[in-house]
Amino acid sequence: DFVGRRNLWFGISLVLVVIASVSLITRGLNLGIDFEGGVVWEVPAGDATVPDIREAIRGHDLTDATVQELESDAGREIRVEAEPVSPERSDAVTAALAEATGSDIDEVDLQAVGPTWGRQITEKALRALVVFLVLVTLYITVRFELKMAIPTLVALLHDIIITVGTYSVFQFPVTPATVIAFLTILGYSIYDGIVVFDKVEENMRRVSSTGGLSYAGMVNVSLNQALMRSLNTTITALLPVGSLLIVGSWIMGATTLEEFALALLIGLFTGAYSSPFIASPLHAVLKEREPRYRDIKLRVEA
Repeated sequence: DFVGRRNLWFGISLVLVVIASVSLITRGLNLGIDFEGGVVWEVPAGDATVPDIREAIRGHDLTDATVQELESDAGREIRVEAEPVSPERSDAVTAALAEATGSDIDEVDLQAVGPTWGRQITEKALRALVVFLVLVTLYITVRFELKMAIPTLVALLHDIIITVGTYSVFQFPVTPATVIAFLTILGYSIYDGIVVFDKVEENMRRVSSTGGLSYAGMVNVSLNQALMRSLNTTITALLPVGSLLIVGSWIMGATTLEEFALALLIGLFTGAYSSPFIASPLHAVLKEREPRYRDIKLRVEA
């Protein structure tokens, strides 16, 4: 009974949105080097491990440095990301990394990254988000009606806040790949809603006091009819994303895949949740405020 228990679903979502919002306000996001700028060292790992590298750079005041072990065709590599440093400290860290890994100083690749590119990515992503929301609203309003477009937008904002908030709560790094994944999940987020609304439109003739079915009851029937399709779609979408995360990132060490797949995974779960538990019940609430459907509801209940 999705619609009948809507207060429970709305309450759960409200708690999650509040937690996500508070975390975003108080803790913010763990922005990657592409957004804040910094320095990147890459060096052949040799026999060194991540703890060895952390110990080697401990005395160089790189408090927020990120140390990763990467796999490539050339073998194991160590990647160190840190905030901008002076040339003297940069040279000292380069020498420490060379010594810890048994490499020549010339084998240590040093790159300085500015925040400009990440800022441009963010600005373009926000513009794309606004355009996307406007087009979605227009499409659903023309194809269905405004009272289906409004719940869809609420569900989209719900998914965005919870997905971004999860990154804030657990301080997962936010990179350009993460931003791309955020935009990717928006299309999936509305897919289930469109499927359900199409079924709602098909079943609308069943709403009548003589048939014993209110508008909310009809929406609930439509949700149950589309449930298996939604579950199958979610499962088949999660399989390749899970493979990217587990095989590509954790087993093969492709960290960029982790940045992309993790956001997709969280977004897929929130998108699959928001359609039956947020968008559809909210649509039923809005429609039953109309005099016709309110009267039918009262007669059915009587």
